[in-house]
Amino acid sequence: MNALEIQYKKLLEEAHRLSTTNRSLSDKKIYEAELIAIQIQKLKNSSS
Repeated sequence: MNALEIQYKKLLEEAHRLSTTNRSLSDKKIYEAELIAIQIQKLKNSSS
């Protein structure tokens, strides 16, 4: 697992934790995780 994948997983875990207390912040974390997922996909595509 590379650093981006670890960061992605942490953001999703934090979003899940926040979803019961602060939905707005949870949504922001999901958005940030999606941006990282796009970066991960671009890296995987460029290395293929």
